[in-house]
Amino acid sequence: MRLRSVSLGLVLFLALSSVAWAPAPEASRSWDRLGSRKVDFSVDRDAIPVTIREGTFRKIKLRVRRSAVTLRDVKIHYRNGDVQDVKIRRHIPAGGETRVIDLYGGDRVIQKVVFWYNTKPGRHRRATVELWGRD
Repeated sequence: MRLRSVSLGLVLFLALSSVAWAPAPEASRSWDRLGSRKVDFSVDRDAIPVTIREGTFRKIKLRVRRSAVTLRDVKIHYRNGDVQDVKIRRHIPAGGETRVIDLYGGDRVIQKVVFWYNTKPGRHRRATVELWGRD
């Protein structure tokens, strides 16, 4: 009886440990850096052209480096002429990122992403906004 319970415990342990080590489907997908832009202190609108990689994407996000930025609005321009407007209205600290933005219409080819932002006056370090995409 004792051998049976030990065997059952071992099987259960192995089954649970294999589930714990399996990567989540979301985590196994990688993000591609599509471009970046150093934002100015006086400009409140900028664009990131997507010329680095051809391809279709289903999701994007913006990452902020070096200094904080308050993102207000994002317009995603597709190659076919469509434009998707996304309201962000969020303060993004240096090292932070926006939520994941789902692109309308399935796989889409992005031509450029235009964004409106505010920075704090008196900052000495210009922020860099990076655009990331995923299939």
